[in-house]
Amino acid sequence: VELVESGGGLVQAGGSLRLSCAASGRAFDDLEMAWFRQAPGKDREFLSSISYNGRSTVIADSVKGRFTISRNNTKSTVYLQMNGLKLEDTAIYYCVSRISRSGVYSIRKGIDYTYWGQGTQVSVSS
Repeated sequence: VELVESGGGLVQAGGSLRLSCAASGRAFDDLEMAWFRQAPGKDREFLSSISYNGRSTVIADSVKGRFTISRNNTKSTVYLQMNGLKLEDTAIYYCVSRISRSGVYSIRKGIDYTYWGQGTQVSVSS
């Protein structure tokens, strides 16, 4: 499975970005998808996950109310809509996936995901 992120960039605090991640190499509806991020000097952080059919999602408390995950199975793409961006959201954002046709109900660790994208940089300026 290959994952390719896009949509990162430089944005002012309070602004919005939408990250996209296109998947190939396997039927997209076989895949649970998620987003992680890693800021310089910090541990990798789970942000959100979405089940293979989009019917269940999990969102980290740190971004709840600001970030929204969604997917379009006809386009084999998962999205992360980020609103109200803060300086502390500056990080490399990674799209990840695992083969699963179950719902998502809790935060997973990075090691739980088999496939990783190359990452896209999000920088928030004051």
